[in-house]
Amino acid sequence: MQIKSAEIFSAIEAIGEHYRSNISNRFTRRAISSMILDAGTWSQIEEMTEKVENYRYQGYHPDELYAQIIAMSRFIYQARRDLAPNLRVLASGGRDKVGGSDAVFRDMAIANFGPNLKILADKVNELYVKVVAIDKESAGAKGPVYSQIPELKEIGRYLVE
Repeated sequence: MQIKSAEIFSAIEAIGEHYRSNISNRFTRRAISSMILDAGTWSQIEEMTEKVENYRYQGYHPDELYAQIIAMSRFIYQARRDLAPNLRVLASGGRDKVGGSDAVFRDMAIANFGPNLKILADKVNELYVKVVAIDKESAGAKGPVYSQIPELKEIGRYLVE
């Protein structure tokens, strides 16, 4: 089964746009790069946020989409726990040389990082719910794909503060 729903593509594009604009922007990228996540998780996050066009024609396999959802959920969990409390120091690398309007934009990006993580978590959760609904609907006798992926049981813990 391939997922080719316009609603799913729209949700993934919204996640990617929000991530690039509000989470991984020029003021927070240095701090985000200091996060310790395995290469596979970073690769799945990149697939979700940067490469949606690669899936337009063929669609998503549910297991691929679930892997991307898990990766983004892990990122959100770790960013809340490890990054958000120290973001100002991590974002500047210990040096605070930004001035003028950049200082205002940097301060806004840092101040809004927590609320923007919550928005990202909500968007990822909405995507997950939509994918599960499609998965259940098209599962047939063999059962839905999500029931075969144990880590999906952790999604709620990853996404809720």
